[in-house]
Amino acid sequence: MTKAIPTERYMTAGAHTVGAEQTLSHAAAVMKKHDIRHLPVLHGGKLVGIVSDRDLRLLESLPDVSPTLITVSDAMTTSVYAVSPETPIHEVVRNMAAHKYGSAVVMQGDKVVGIFTTVDVCKAFLALVHAP
Repeated sequence: MTKAIPTERYMTAGAHTVGAEQTLSHAAAVMKKHDIRHLPVLHGGKLVGIVSDRDLRLLESLPDVSPTLITVSDAMTTSVYAVSPETPIHEVVRNMAAHKYGSAVVMQGDKVVGIFTTVDVCKAFLALVHAP
């Protein structure tokens, strides 16, 4: 049996977040600036959801939707897959695959400390395959 690898080893630390009351335009700008596809959504400093670039594109494609007026809370998913940094990576990947999650928000207590995405899964796989 091999030792469990903690998710924090491969997560993207210092995940960018967005406020639930901010606009879709703002969220899209943050994603573009940082070349990311997922933003944990906070309200009063607490995690309340997650919004993806796909969520934004879907809403922005609807007629009469103004990204400068609609808030992130209208686009976010409230069911967030959150894990601790110590959660074994195999457990996180198993759940992401089983439920088709695009990401896991990494939480230390009530604080967002990172995000683990499908891109991070690929990076971890590559590192493990090429491990000495």
